[in-house]
Amino acid sequence: MPRRHIRVTGAPETPLRAGAPETPLRAGAPETPLRAALTALRARLGVPEAFPAEALAEAARAAQSPGSADPPPYDATDIPFFTVDPPTATDLDQALYLARQGTGYRVRYAIADVAAFVVPGGALDAEAHRRVTTLYFPDEKIPLHPPVLGEDAASLLPGLPHPAALWTIDLDEDGRTLAVDVRRALVRSRARLDYEAVQKQLDDGTAEEPMALLKEIGQARERLEMERGGISLNVPEQEITERDHTYDLGYRAPLLTEAWNAQISLLTGMAAANLMLAYGTGVLRTLPAAPGGAVGRLRRTARALHIDWPHHVSYAQLVRSLDPHHPHHAAFLQECTTLLRGAGYTVFRDGRLPALTTHAAVAAPYTHCTAPLRRLADRYATEICLAAAGSRSAPPEWVLTALDALPGEMAEGGRRAATVERACVDIVEAALLRDRVGEVFDGCVVDVEERRPTVGTVQLASPAVIGRIDGDRLPLGERLQVRLTRADPTAATVRFAPA
Repeated sequence: MPRRHIRVTGAPETPLRAGAPETPLRAGAPETPLRAALTALRARLGVPEAFPAEALAEAARAAQSPGSADPPPYDATDIPFFTVDPPTATDLDQALYLARQGTGYRVRYAIADVAAFVVPGGALDAEAHRRVTTLYFPDEKIPLHPPVLGEDAASLLPGLPHPAALWTIDLDEDGRTLAVDVRRALVRSRARLDYEAVQKQLDDGTAEEPMALLKEIGQARERLEMERGGISLNVPEQEITERDHTYDLGYRAPLLTEAWNAQISLLTGMAAANLMLAYGTGVLRTLPAAPGGAVGRLRRTARALHIDWPHHVSYAQLVRSLDPHHPHHAAFLQECTTLLRGAGYTVFRDGRLPALTTHAAVAAPYTHCTAPLRRLADRYATEICLAAAGSRSAPPEWVLTALDALPGEMAEGGRRAATVERACVDIVEAALLRDRVGEVFDGCVVDVEERRPTVGTVQLASPAVIGRIDGDRLPLGERLQVRLTRADPTAATVRFAPA
């Protein structure tokens, strides 16, 4: 089955994206089959919930007095940064300020300086290596760092100064990178904005210039992405909404604002990768090009879904022409996620560059460096970039010592996060449907296994369920009625058959 993207909301008016902050913990919620299944899932995966006492004590001390001995040498608190996140987010990794510069642009992008709070080799550092990433469940969030840091002292919340790694990236009028600088700085965000509010202001023309430039720069970077053959999949999400200890499912297409904000993060990750490659030491996020057979399979899927894909049109061009609100297009975009399998982290040092330095979906060298509150590798990439930009002659020894083990740690953490994402949707779907076994629903077959053509994936119109279907001659891309044959939250299983 292609990877499904999910979004978790604490309430209808407070949307929350899976993989971004933040799902509220319902500590006093009654025990239900759904909650029992989620608790069992965490136990089965060995998910660490409570932080060790030593790590909590370290975090409390660091929150009062950040671990780096000296304050950041550059005071950037006069720059009116703002953040754009889901409205309930409190672990804010990034703040930005955009301005015109000549005929081009200047991007100021502040990234939370986690290294200012985490003592290398200490209990807090060890716990971060055990957790690797923040995990998101419908009923709670398992954070990478204790909330006193991740949602307070280290988070770029507005009003107070915070230590950050400040990127300054100058672009020409077409959005191409002209110059890059990164240094430690003290920053202060002025405003905490959310995607929907920003989208509304951009749509009605009331956004002030720094916010309006998010659209202008984002679109310029999208044009460059298409030019170099990069792919940003606008895949519809399944949205889980909590209401009075029960959950609903719906479909949601990401906002344009989210895509433009993501382009600023991609720009920074590409700048960081190029800095490290020139420096000769680093950690890249890499993805090999998809084999020809995989693209050929996508072409067959496109034909089955009645999507016109002329041979002179590239994969990147086709993807950008699709509308995620159209059922056939949405099904094809889901199938496109299969080409993203195989991404990993590649470490290099002492000028010995790896054979693969690019990420096929980005179509350029790229690294993760913009989410250190939620992803372990970003702290290390940032330290190497600071060294490469000239703040020190070499990265700290704690960075070099940990570098070789980092790809394996991130791979294991990524597998666990992907398992959580899949299982959470399966459990919620099964809980939603467990009393409806035998009922008939309207659906669309969005995937059929090549080696087992009697096994496929069906997407229901309502409720927003995507599940396995078993039957002969499954009509890929076609609507059909399906009967629910099994819905078991404890086994995280939903099964359908043609009605």
